[in-house]
Amino acid sequence: MTDARTARPQRPDPPSALEDALSHLQCVLVARRTATNPEHINWQQYDVLETLRIRGAMSPSRLSDALGVSRQTASKALRVLKDLELVRQTAHGEDRREQTTSLTPKGHTFLTQAAWGRRENADAAAGALSPGERALFAEMCQKVADSVAALRHGAPAEGGTPAGPGPRRGDVADEGPEPGAV
Repeated sequence: MTDARTARPQRPDPPSALEDALSHLQCVLVARRTATNPEHINWQQYDVLETLRIRGAMSPSRLSDALGVSRQTASKALRVLKDLELVRQTAHGEDRREQTTSLTPKGHTFLTQAAWGRRENADAAAGALSPGERALFAEMCQKVADSVAALRHGAPAEGGTPAGPGPRRGDVADEGPEPGAV
């Protein structure tokens, strides 16, 4: 009989082509983001700024939920960003304790200056893809990002389980595009 404390973990299946592609893309994008990060803002702080840029002003609790971090972690990042005058917090509504966090003009300027790397990435992708492929790639990126973000909350990915393995090598290639896909 095998004791759970002495059992060896099972060796994971070899990565699928999709897993390899996502891992490689992540590595390339993180390396590019590192190279284009002026003022040495850390990842957590940059993610706060980008989330506010994309989604607009929000409460610290909504921001921590959006980032998938604890309220304490978000508060630490916000303190630094407030000291750098990249974000501001204002009282919201009648309850003066409720705060809304938003980008300052200096925060918008910082992100505009940092955006050139993101634009170069988009230009490189556009040069490698046809117009139809670009539209499909943008749609698929959003779909995958939403599915991966749902894992943070324990929600199952479409057609899967929250912690269960996804399709293995060859599964994606066998499916083909959805009916009506561009």
